[in-house]
Amino acid sequence: MTARVVMYATGTCPYCIRAEGLLRRKGVDFEKIRVDLDPARREEMMRRSGRRTVPQIFIGERHIGGCDDLHELEHAGGLDPLLSGSAD
Repeated sequence: MTARVVMYATGTCPYCIRAEGLLRRKGVDFEKIRVDLDPARREEMMRRSGRRTVPQIFIGERHIGGCDDLHELEHAGGLDPLLSGSAD
């Protein structure tokens, strides 16, 4: 089973582009929600994550955080188990 990945982002954010690049290199299908185009989705992102900055990334229901958090998770070897749905 593959976990659902959601990334709240804007169109011009370099951190969003970097996080998206990592996900694409790993072959991950993900839902990209453009909060710059829909203020209601920005409110949703802030409610879910408790943060105002983009990107905010969720794998399943787990809040990963932003770009640096995603890359740290990858470096620590924790990203693949989450993506496969096999992590706790």
